[in-house]
Amino acid sequence: MEERKFDQITPRAILEYCYDHSKMVNAEALKRLEVRTREHGQIKMLSGPYLGKFLSMISSIIRPKYILEIGGFTGYGTACLAMGLQEEGKIISIEKNPELKGFADDIYEDLGISHKIDQRIGDARDIISTLDYSFDLVFIDAAKRQYIDYFEMVLPCIRKGGVILADNTLWKGSLVHPTLDKMGEGLDGFNKHIKSDTRVDNILMPLDDGVHFIIKK
Repeated sequence: MEERKFDQITPRAILEYCYDHSKMVNAEALKRLEVRTREHGQIKMLSGPYLGKFLSMISSIIRPKYILEIGGFTGYGTACLAMGLQEEGKIISIEKNPELKGFADDIYEDLGISHKIDQRIGDARDIISTLDYSFDLVFIDAAKRQYIDYFEMVLPCIRKGGVILADNTLWKGSLVHPTLDKMGEGLDGFNKHIKSDTRVDNILMPLDDGVHFIIKK
């Protein structure tokens, strides 16, 4: 079946201007992690320097004690989020693929954040129910059709005023197309769910592949 093509969310010239005028996450260890991820495959799943900078800045603003990451992949976003943690803070990073266990441990060590990383391997829906934390920040970047499930599970675990960031919520711009794939349908349902939920405030931003910024009231 021929892959459907969609317009970029942001014109390439505008993106390049934004890249050129932003101070990207530029740690040498993260550059090595990007190369390692490329060799592993699925480089498109990497957060990357631009989104990574956004995650690190949001984390630095919030100064969270506890972060939950649903979908850690190779750990690039994990490292960026951890940059804003309080000194004794911790990020619980859930990744379903057992092959990625410890994938970035040496990178975390080089960045001086290994003591702040708690990687859990398994299905997020099983692991979340076992966690006993009050989270300040949650980043959702896992199975797109399960975003509503993740949201409903984590909302009681987030403090009032806490933030949820959900990635890929514009799905390559395809959400404005009259026909959606299954993941697009899941993300569209999630965006509608958040908009109608009176327990939270929200803004859906055309950043990278779409970031839904949600604050618990």
